[in-house]
Amino acid sequence: MITARAAASFEPVGRSVATARSFVRDTLQGWGFADIVDDAVVLTSELVTNAVVHAGTHAEVLCLRTEDGVRIEVSDRYPEREVPLQQSAVSMGSPDREGGRGLQLCAALATRWGVDYTPTHKNVWFQLNLPERPVGTRTAGPALPADLLPLADGRVRVAVLQVDRKGSISAWNEDAEELFGYPADAVIGKPLTELAAWPHTPGTGTGIAEALQLSRWEGTYGIRGADGRVAQVYASHLRVRDTGGEPSTVCLLVRDHERAVLQTPSRVPAGDQTASSDGQSTDPFEVFIGSPAPDDLDGLLQRTVERARDMLDGDSAFLLLATDDETELEVRASTGLPSARQRFARVPVEAGPGRYGSARMPAVHDDLAAVPGAVPLLAGTGMRSVVTVPLKVEGRLTGSLGVAAEAPGRYSNEEALRLQFAADRIALAVESARLGELERLRRGSLSFLVEASDLLAGTLDRDQTLALMAQMTVPTLATWCAVYTIADQASDPYLSYVLHEDEELIDGIKSLLSKIPPPDPVPTPGARVWTAPGEVAHQAALRSSMRSLGLAGGPTHRVASGIGPTLATASAVGGETVVLPLVARNRVIGMLTLGKPTDEHFRQEILELAEDLSRRAALALDNARLYSERTAISQSLQRSLLPPGLPQIDGVEVEVIYRAAGEGNEVGGDFYDLFPIGNGAYGFAIGDVCGTGPNAAAVTGLARHALRLLAREGLSGPAVLERLNSAILDEGDRSRFLTLLYGELRPQEDGSAELKVVCAGHPLPLRLRQDGTVVAAAEPQPLLGVIEDLELYEETVTLDPGDVLLCVTDGVTERREGTRMLGDDGLADVLTTCTGLTAGAVAARIMRAVERFASDAPSDDMAILAMRVPGIHKEA
Repeated sequence: MITARAAASFEPVGRSVATARSFVRDTLQGWGFADIVDDAVVLTSELVTNAVVHAGTHAEVLCLRTEDGVRIEVSDRYPEREVPLQQSAVSMGSPDREGGRGLQLCAALATRWGVDYTPTHKNVWFQLNLPERPVGTRTAGPALPADLLPLADGRVRVAVLQVDRKGSISAWNEDAEELFGYPADAVIGKPLTELAAWPHTPGTGTGIAEALQLSRWEGTYGIRGADGRVAQVYASHLRVRDTGGEPSTVCLLVRDHERAVLQTPSRVPAGDQTASSDGQSTDPFEVFIGSPAPDDLDGLLQRTVERARDMLDGDSAFLLLATDDETELEVRASTGLPSARQRFARVPVEAGPGRYGSARMPAVHDDLAAVPGAVPLLAGTGMRSVVTVPLKVEGRLTGSLGVAAEAPGRYSNEEALRLQFAADRIALAVESARLGELERLRRGSLSFLVEASDLLAGTLDRDQTLALMAQMTVPTLATWCAVYTIADQASDPYLSYVLHEDEELIDGIKSLLSKIPPPDPVPTPGARVWTAPGEVAHQAALRSSMRSLGLAGGPTHRVASGIGPTLATASAVGGETVVLPLVARNRVIGMLTLGKPTDEHFRQEILELAEDLSRRAALALDNARLYSERTAISQSLQRSLLPPGLPQIDGVEVEVIYRAAGEGNEVGGDFYDLFPIGNGAYGFAIGDVCGTGPNAAAVTGLARHALRLLAREGLSGPAVLERLNSAILDEGDRSRFLTLLYGELRPQEDGSAELKVVCAGHPLPLRLRQDGTVVAAAEPQPLLGVIEDLELYEETVTLDPGDVLLCVTDGVTERREGTRMLGDDGLADVLTTCTGLTAGAVAARIMRAVERFASDAPSDDMAILAMRVPGIHKEA
């Protein structure tokens, strides 16, 4: 049954692929289908690419919500296609081909998929079903003697929170205030995610936002209290709705050691028995882990350590998973340890000589005080005795499970055998869940990299590229990041950009990093740990604390200046910090630095994803650098082809407006000049070289400088242009034809101005008289750079007081809107409205009229030169 639908159509252009991805992502997230968003985005991206890029047609995307999941249809109008014959084998091609991968992905990721044909359309569809989630089961336990009941504090406090559909806290009881230190008015209206210390990796596990959407959820996480510490809690969530149908989630929270108050009992009590009361055998996995088993890896691991701790009556327990190369173990779950905040910390598999130095063998330590460092994870935790056993699947090490106690000598080989038996029961389930998590992570990583590449390819601005790099990593991959850039091989790394998920901490981190020598620009690929930020921040926080207590030799201050920001910065950068090189074209152009807050670490899969991102970001940053350098060179050359300033001419007003078209202002194009010749005369020119680029720039520079030199030699206008024509033809293959209006201006004693003008293929200059009439001030003559023997002549024009001479390039007259063009007549019509205006006002009015003539940005350079002999002024 279809419960909702959404549709959109996309044009056959490259940017439509990104737009289609956003449409599908927004639609599915709005429907609450976060579990299948990544797969849907990847499949849609491939199918829309096939339609708009390879087939070159419009793509129509239809999303249909069903009770089980979503069906997405992508239609195109590709007229040339092979309709597969019935019962014929379908070949989807090689995965190495550029096209045709869409159907292969459908086959790999979709629950169901297919292709439908009509006379005008081809429709590819796929179905993605939502994963099934078990809900809590109500049970009752037997009556027990008092000495067997679970321990709890004399006053058990149950925090009751209510969270609305947007994830914001709407209710907060007195026990919550007592447990976490926040009054109700300080937290109501805030998102629960601001308080919950919930380790979340994109594409893996269940995040807090997803957990709040489930009908029922139960498990462990942390709440950041008002004192800044994280309190481990056991929580039970229930999704409800009010009489108006508005959903919300009720959350019950207790201290982690009081979990028995809320925890749902196992269907079968844990123990050594493997048979139920009716004599039927029971699955050993369910005996240990309980039923229903958690459906996500994080929940399974957390349940495992809790049951292992209870089984051996320990004070704490921990579980580590092996990396792919089996050289290190990552902390993935713990209970009863402050190291719960050290999630994804890594320890070596082979920690020392002997059987107890390897995680591949069971180990029992009677007293850790006698062998310090034997179990690095327990250093400084107060644990004295520990038993650890390996998790193995088909002889391969997949993890390690340990239980510890505060008293020495608590465990023997008998406990090791019991724990090993339990580890053998759950090893396969853990490995299966881990592989499922990795698969989801890879799918999420693919979607992330596709969108990241699209964003990075969409800009050539260096600063924007730096900002995108940081915004894509925070908070998805890291809590904070810094980007260092290297201008050239002789330059030191420069701190170019800093970002933290909390904007108030950015300045503190930037100040800290500016005082630390940057990391070495090592080109070796991969992430390497950088300890300097955490060490320096810790030392600064220690000094600030000592000064505040008067222990540094100075007076005691009630409130030490700056201690708050210093401690906040130290906490922000106190976790693991890694550096990834940005390598482009075999050169290190910078470093991407990623960091975690105090005691937090990166997981290996996230570092691999960050490495993939750094390679794409490096190339985008280098492209932006090259484009910026090219643009700077182009703009510098463009400025050199224009006069640095205009001379003041007594008795004549002069105004010039020059607008270069196009991003980056390509060199060449239009130019103008106004310069003194001598004896009270001034030369003026406005021209347009055919084309753009270096060859056009060469002709532009030749023309402007040759005009000045030849005019100052006393040559007449025709002689100047004839010699310039010969010089252009001498350029050979680099020559370009040139339209040029050249003239000499000489102010007269009676207040008028005499002009001698030669118009070589250029738009004719227009003369505006005081009575409002507009006439051409010259006759058209051949342009330059085409034929050798030119015979040019000059025309004399006298501008009376109040007259205006307007000279423009063809970018003005050829301004278009559809099939309409401004033209010479349109320019003349605008000029008739400029009677009595100053030269500056005339030029400004012409430019406004040209810009308003069409809605699109100008596609050609434009130059306007207005000269006016002052007369009676009127306001513009």
